[in-house]
Amino acid sequence: MPTIVSWVREKDEELFGYFVAKHPAIRLENARVGPVGLTNADGLIITGGPDISAGFLRQPVPDPSIIEDPEPERDAWEFAAVEHALENGLPVLAVCKGVQVLNVALDGTLHLDIRGHNLPEQKSQNIQPLRYAVDATVRFEQVNSSHHQALDRLGAGLEVEAWCAQDDIVEQVRLRDYPFALGVQYHPERDFLLYAPLFERFFAQLEDNL
Repeated sequence: MPTIVSWVREKDEELFGYFVAKHPAIRLENARVGPVGLTNADGLIITGGPDISAGFLRQPVPDPSIIEDPEPERDAWEFAAVEHALENGLPVLAVCKGVQVLNVALDGTLHLDIRGHNLPEQKSQNIQPLRYAVDATVRFEQVNSSHHQALDRLGAGLEVEAWCAQDDIVEQVRLRDYPFALGVQYHPERDFLLYAPLFERFFAQLEDNL
């Protein structure tokens, strides 16, 4: 049985579960609720959550109060999981905080505080317009938005696939010359119908790797 490893917040478990439920042969193990080993992992989903702890960032943090609700234990697990996944060619899907973790793991940096991407109406409604590179993996004309940090200097090998049409904030990246590592700054788990193609690409790569 293919195994996806992740660290999923309690409030997001049901949302991600909808997508996994379409593939009963796939198991999702959540490191938040118990020990999850990496050696048997077949794929990795890095999900949304609080800001990356300052100690894991690759940049100065002039104002520590900008870092909201950090969880160093979670960060340690996620950065170790990214390293293991990339060393072993595992499919990686990175969501919101997850794309920031992926970027930092590849020696990138973040905008530590931005405006206009976490308004109440944006969190569940797909109203933020995107622009895309011609070879983008998946395309959604409008997405939701719920973040106050974003990618700045791209990590090694990352390429921008999509950006906000209003302010050019990076919203989607992929890892160049790698089977499947896709990061999105928006929250696809919040709309089962719209974002199903994104998850299906990840699941297809997971099964192809077995």
